This record gives sequence, structure tokens and C-alpha cells, in this order.
Amino acid sequence: MIFIVDDDKNIREAVRDVLEDEDLSVETFASGRKMLKELPLVRPDLIILDVWMGKEDGLEILDRIKAEYPALPVLMISGHATIEQAVAATKKGAVDFLEKPLSIDAILDKVRLILLPEGREEYTELEFDNIIGSSAPIKKIKHSIAQAARTNARVLIYGENGTGKELVARAIFANSHRRDKPFVEVNCAAIPSELIESELFGHEKGAFTGATERRSGKFEQAHTGTLFLDELSDMSLATQASVLRALQEQRFTRVGGSEIIEVDVRIIAATNMEPQKAIQMGRFREDLYYRLNVIPINMPPLRDRKEDIPLLAEHFIKEAVRDNALAERRISPEALSVLSRHNWPGNIRELKNMMERLSIMSEADTIDALMVQEQLGRTAEVRTQSDLKQAREEFEKKHILEVLKQNDYNISRSAKALGLERAHLHRKMKQLGLARQTGDD
Repeated sequence: MIFIVDDDKNIREAVRDVLEDEDLSVETFASGRKMLKELPLVRPDLIILDVWMGKEDGLEILDRIKAEYPALPVLMISGHATIEQAVAATKKGAVDFLEKPLSIDAILDKVRLILLPEGREEYTELEFDNIIGSSAPIKKIKHSIAQAARTNARVLIYGENGTGKELVARAIFANSHRRDKPFVEVNCAAIPSELIESELFGHEKGAFTGATERRSGKFEQAHTGTLFLDELSDMSLATQASVLRALQEQRFTRVGGSEIIEVDVRIIAATNMEPQKAIQMGRFREDLYYRLNVIPINMPPLRDRKEDIPLLAEHFIKEAVRDNALAERRISPEALSVLSRHNWPGNIRELKNMMERLSIMSEADTIDALMVQEQLGRTAEVRTQSDLKQAREEFEKKHILEVLKQNDYNISRSAKALGLERAHLHRKMKQLGLARQTGDD
């Protein structure tokens, strides 16, 4: 997609026709103000921007684009250009500057240079398609992504569940020099502790029961690319030590093997716990934290960026309409106001689910405030029941852990003190996640 921004209708249409003849998708705007409103919702591959548009200064529009989307390519055009303007545009981040009257060949040459892979090494567009928003916190995140994408440095992303940590990891990868190499994701919370080292480092045939053939691990699969370790603090401390060694040495051995495997892997890690708190709780090795925390990115919860909620809501409605083949849906300003007052404990994931539900259930074209209030009320009821269950589990977990400590983690004595069968205590510990903490896997 290419945006053309020029107050001259003839110029807009002429450039559009040239680009569409090359099978490129084009959208035109008569003013920078209108384009900026669309930019958070539709991310173009390139913006062709006029320097002078009536009362608008194209260089000011360029400043606003670069403030929110630092590496989005902008090609400036002008019929009254001076050398000083061309230099100023380049310093502000424009990829190039063309003078009017525009040559068809010059336009096509510049567009090909910017958009084709061989021409994008210097001017890489940051792909923020799924990172919607223009609030100060999200601008800071986009700036961090831009910094991280230019390097091979390790990145640690932390924030509550549903804030978009995976999207940030993928945006860093998509705009890095490794973007044409593998991106391998590991959800550390979803893999049983007894299988995690095999999953990460691979195993040899016969290494354990069920290992019927040699298998390469995620580190090996990500060679020359990027490995994303999601929910790292859910990994056992022993496995964290193995990961630390692999990071330090960029080599490892498969489970049950002796062959040294050397890899070139960039690590991006994420956790839903604040790192220092996780370290204090014994969930995160401090030495691994310092090894990973080269570029820290703290994802803000949605309640701290409420000004982004209207943009996000409209974006998710469009997605829901498209994915579910629905008639067009709109949302009223009053409904957006209700959404913006809600605290969204489930963050962006909760908002996305809510907008899809409202889009599907609405019998009218417009989602109104009453419908939003009703759905939020039902969600609150479900959450209250969930909170009660969680509170019971937390009390039970704390009590069992205290008894285990009093009995030096002896399962038989602890079970007797709790009035439980030994097997029942084992099951309860696994259910509450205590087995991993105590090493009783």
C-alpha cells in the first residue's frame, strides 16, 4: 500500500495511475491531516508527501509521521523545492526528495528502490500493523522497537498478560537484518518441565523413553534467526541455567548426546512478571536476567494508555467484520466513551474479544453504549467468580507451601500434617504449580 498526499488533484491522480499500472495498491489524500487520521489504522509501505499543501507544511507532517513511525519510508515531492528544503527533509528522515514536474521513470525508480528487498537495507519500514495507538506510552514502545530492530542485541519484554508482548517480538524480528531467517517461538509455560530441555536443545535417539529418533531443538531450528522465549519465568531454574550457558557460549549439546552444536541465534524473551519481583520470588535467575536485559521493553497495560482505546476498538471491529463475514459495523461515540472508562484487566486481548463479541451479537449496524455496558456487566460477573476461585487457590497454595517448608519438603510428613493421601498431595501440588517450585517433578 502506498499513500499519496498532495493538495493537487491532478498530481494525485497522475501518480496513482502510474503506480497502479505496476499493480501497486494506492490510496490518495488531499491533506496531511486526513492521512494522519488513517495512518494508525492502515500502515502503508510508503508515503509520497508534498512539501507545500495550501496551509499545511509537509515538513511538519513529516515530523509527525517520524515521531510515531520512525522507519516508515516517506518520499517528499515539491514543485518549489530548494536545496535547503531537500536537506531539511532528509535530516528529518525522508528517504529521498523529487522535484515536480515528476518523471514517470524517476517515480518508479525511487519506489522500486524503497520497496524491493534489495533496496530496503537502509530504509526498513517498521511493521506496526498490529501495534495500534498513538499515546505517549505506545510511542515509546515503537521507539524501542526501532532501536532494537537495528541491532542484534538481546531483548527482554515484560508486562501483564494480553498487553501484546508477542506482537512486539515479531515487530522487532520483522524489521531486523534477520527478517529473512527463521523466527522460532517457544511458550515456556506450555511445555512440561521434563521435556523443556529436549524442546530447546533437541535430543539423540534413545536419550529417554519415547526418543525414537534424533530431533533438533528450537535453538538449532533458529540458527541465523531469532528465538522468542515467551513466559520465561515459568521455566525451571535448572533449565534457565542451561539457557544461560547456551547464550554465553552460543553452543550446546543435545539431550543424551556429546556432539557440540554451534549456533548464531538472537534471543528475544518475555515474561508476564516484573523481573525484579520474579528474581525475589526465586522464579528468575538474576544472572540470566542481566544477560537478557540488554534492551528492556516494559509493555504498558491498557489502563495506562486509554486514549488508544477508540483506535483499537475500531480496528478490532474491522477485523471482526472481515473474519466473520459480517455486515459493516460502527460504534457510537457514547459507546467508545464507556469502553474508555473501563479498566480492562485482561488488556488488549480482552478488548479484542469484547469487540468481536459485540460485532457478532449486534443486530444493528451501530454498536451503542447500552450494549457495551451490558456486555461489560456480564464479563464482570464471570470475573468475580473467577477471582473467588483464584483467591481460594492462592490460600491453598500458600498453606501447602508453608506446611512443606515446616517439614523440610518431605512429602510423606507434609501429607500427614495436611490430612491428605501422599498421591493426593502430589496431584494438588502439580495442580497449584508447586511441584516446579519445590523441584518435585
